[in-house]
Amino acid sequence: MLVPASLGGGELAPHDALAAIEALAEADGAAAWCVMIGATTGILSAYLEEAEAREIFRPGTICGGVYAPLGRGEPAPGGWRVSGRWPFASGCQHCDWLLGGAVVETGPPRLMFFPARSVEIIDTWEVSGLMGTGSNDIAALKVDVPKERSVALTADRPRHPGRLYAFPVFGLLSLGIAAVALGIARGAIDDILDLAGAKTPTGSRRKLAERPLVQAQLAEGEALLGAARAFVFESVQRAWDAAGSGTALDLPTRARLRLAATHATMASARVVDLMYSAGGGTSIYRTSPLQRRFRDVHAATQHVMVAPPTLELAGRVLMGIDTDVSTL
Repeated sequence: MLVPASLGGGELAPHDALAAIEALAEADGAAAWCVMIGATTGILSAYLEEAEAREIFRPGTICGGVYAPLGRGEPAPGGWRVSGRWPFASGCQHCDWLLGGAVVETGPPRLMFFPARSVEIIDTWEVSGLMGTGSNDIAALKVDVPKERSVALTADRPRHPGRLYAFPVFGLLSLGIAAVALGIARGAIDDILDLAGAKTPTGSRRKLAERPLVQAQLAEGEALLGAARAFVFESVQRAWDAAGSGTALDLPTRARLRLAATHATMASARVVDLMYSAGGGTSIYRTSPLQRRFRDVHAATQHVMVAPPTLELAGRVLMGIDTDVSTL
């Protein structure tokens, strides 16, 4: 979805890509998460030399990996010899190429692309939510990476001029997480609508839908979700319009994108909590989709790109206080 059109990709506007991810998450949060990871990894194709981008991002290729610089690249002929171990490599079992952030002797950390066959997958994904993402650890041991197969996000500029690539990579990643959370929340509301019209709680003669508390919970959830989603898509549209002027997005615009993403993820978790509570005892059974929505959305809230400290980052920027914006 986010690979340049000149390389055979969709080069979709961000709001279209986010809507697609959101729709998938209504059905299955883990599937949407894997699509989101593959899509946002595809943005990096715009930073690579064309020959390398075409080699890695061929039609049908799946890419994923971990941005955190937990590896180390030692100088080697034409590039680096990379070793490291990275957790949270979502969808790694299905990837053709994997990447990992690595510290190098000179210059900023770089994202290194590895053929998947050169990387070990370590089965660590025993978790409460988003289990279907298979976000295991990956490890590389002295894998040679040519310089042309690496990107320094804090220093390199995209080689493609499209306004999609004026968006910050970390900003798009955080928005993708928010889209997954929004879809999960919408699915939870739909689950309650189905359940409330059919369930008569134990000891009651009225269906769940007739209970005033459930009605209020549904209404609150709709308002929370609608407001959070509107903030995301309004912020994205404003940034998209600004990117169309040919200039890089300024810090306040980037801060609003991150703020909208974090707020949407947190609000989505609140919506799922309300629907889970409204479902009563039915919600705890594995036969109920609400228990999975509950686990999945709370796994999403733990991602560093939308965790509570990102509110502080956005707040500092909006107040004009100097701060490290390298991951904004």
